[in-house]
Amino acid sequence: MAALSDSVRAVRGVGPKKAALLEGMGLYTLEDALYAYPRDYEDRTAIVPVADVRDGDRACVCAVVGTAPVLRHIRRGMDITKLTVFDGSGTLPVTYFNNKYVAAQLRQGAAYLFYGRVQGEGRARMMVSPEFERCEEDRPQGRIVPVYALAAGVTRRDMERVTDAALQALGGAGMPDFLPQPLREKYGLPELRHCLRRIHRPETLEDVRLARRRLVFEELFLLCCGLSRLRERRRGERGTAFLDTGLAAFWDALGFPPTSAQRRAVEEVRCDVASGRPMNRLVQGDVGSGKTVVAAALCVLAAQNGYQAALMAPTEILAAQHYETLAPLLGRLGLSCALLTGSMGAAARREALAEIESGRAQVVVGTHALIQKGVTFRRLGAVVADEQHRFGVAQRAALCAKGETPHVLVMSATPIPRTLALILYGDLDVSVLDELPPGRRPVETYAVGEKMRQRIYKFMEKQCALGGQAYVVCPLVEEGETGLRSAQQHAEILRQELPGRRVGLLHGRMKPAEKDGVMAAFAAGALDVLVSTTVIEVGVNVPNATLMVVEDADRFGLSQLHQLRGRVGRGERQSYCIFFGVDKGEAARGRLRLLSATSDGFEIARADLAQRGPGDFFGARQHGLPPLRLADLAGDMALLQSAQEEAAALLAESPALEGYPLLRARVEKMWGQAGDIFN
Repeated sequence: MAALSDSVRAVRGVGPKKAALLEGMGLYTLEDALYAYPRDYEDRTAIVPVADVRDGDRACVCAVVGTAPVLRHIRRGMDITKLTVFDGSGTLPVTYFNNKYVAAQLRQGAAYLFYGRVQGEGRARMMVSPEFERCEEDRPQGRIVPVYALAAGVTRRDMERVTDAALQALGGAGMPDFLPQPLREKYGLPELRHCLRRIHRPETLEDVRLARRRLVFEELFLLCCGLSRLRERRRGERGTAFLDTGLAAFWDALGFPPTSAQRRAVEEVRCDVASGRPMNRLVQGDVGSGKTVVAAALCVLAAQNGYQAALMAPTEILAAQHYETLAPLLGRLGLSCALLTGSMGAAARREALAEIESGRAQVVVGTHALIQKGVTFRRLGAVVADEQHRFGVAQRAALCAKGETPHVLVMSATPIPRTLALILYGDLDVSVLDELPPGRRPVETYAVGEKMRQRIYKFMEKQCALGGQAYVVCPLVEEGETGLRSAQQHAEILRQELPGRRVGLLHGRMKPAEKDGVMAAFAAGALDVLVSTTVIEVGVNVPNATLMVVEDADRFGLSQLHQLRGRVGRGERQSYCIFFGVDKGEAARGRLRLLSATSDGFEIARADLAQRGPGDFFGARQHGLPPLRLADLAGDMALLQSAQEEAAALLAESPALEGYPLLRARVEKMWGQAGDIFN
């Protein structure tokens, strides 16, 4: 009898090469296969008569092979196999490309279920490369077929062999359910073994829905249990208490009145650093909400207490801008500020390193250069990571390791609904800046199609003539996908359309010094138009820029487009943002019109999550969270909130889950990368 701990190599029909590929997918044992959930399902239960299939349909037909499959070599690299199948309603040609084995697998006169896409009409109609299986007498109506995420070289049939073996082992394993029975009863959750069977071999789509609900709740519950333990462990840590927390001089030195949201966030930071526990706080806010003020306050508090502060930015452009903002402000308070980046000359780098090591540099602004060997702080007490989604946990930890349990502040201009922020940044407290500074004008936003192009060029010329500057953002650096404008190509077009205007080009393949030179020229007004890829998505601050044009805007996420829009509207003049792509289908039209209708980054983020899911939008793996196999943090919000509440209640009753050994083992397994979270 197969056991769940058996290797996939023991599965009949899975040879050594296939087994190695499966192990590359993380499937070493049959139990691993049970938790490799399908990503989708094909409903092959509705069998269609051959005569009723139409061009474009993905259909399932039960038909007899009428003519023996014939394999022909068409040209180098192209083989084609043709046959005809029939049922009581008619005949249907079937064609396979580059499948030399199918001729031996399909037997003339035998009945099969064929599932695939139909092309053509009338006599030209055919089914192209369908999947097939024998029509079994006890399964004449087809089935729900799971669709797995597969590595190259692994077929659906390979996965079915492995999961069949795992389900057979599950039947005799007596797998205990680690979710407490009262919890299962409260939410109507089926037993684990039944759900695993239904998720892999459902008889109906309702089976999938019920199994998924249980497995998603389970996954989110384990996640929330681990996060709660991490928070409790952090609360027990001892850190440096900043005793001098007066900020009256700081507020006077700002030179402008802060928003109430900024004052609230700074007060939360002030309380954190005075508590005697290490601060771990996320400040998230929309574009232009003033997160740098909160970071500056932390730097001042550190310096007042005899410590150094370090601010790490993801790009040299952004680091330089932070330095140019902070140095004068800190100077007015009698504090020193240094800049450290990878492209600095040897002499400037030596001087900066000496100031950091001696402690003369009370605040240090830099890029990833801050975490390199050779950078030694005299007394690092506070760390700021800007644009948190651009950094991984390891990079943040590397900077913190240069001090002794420093206070940590991370900032993100990617608005995330608060509930999700508490999950994704589970080891952090959260501050939200939900106000914009007074006097900042909204950016007028328009979604347009190609017929408006010449009018937009004229409008761009008008903005330049009035003394403004323009960004033009393209999805590609150079020509690639058909129909998409590249930055290089578009820069040449604009030089022709706007004779006399100075057009620059910026993209990620340029060397850092080249990028800095182009950006500096644009910031100084030496360029009228900057054609760029999304390298200018975050951090670039040119108050004179009044126009943002995004080409092929349908290719970007909503939150990314909102970030790009935030590059303009930073000065006193009225600014404008124009998105091309409204004529590329109903979906594109709806998305771009949403951006035209609102400037609320949190509302846009919610829409983006609903459309795209959290995946790359959050870069959740970078935050150190365990990967979620089935749950969708955006789509499963109701289950997420229930899981949070139940995890908190259970851990309040049993902080180390002493009375729930099976559950504790599963939490430890999910959070293995975080060490022993129960000690």
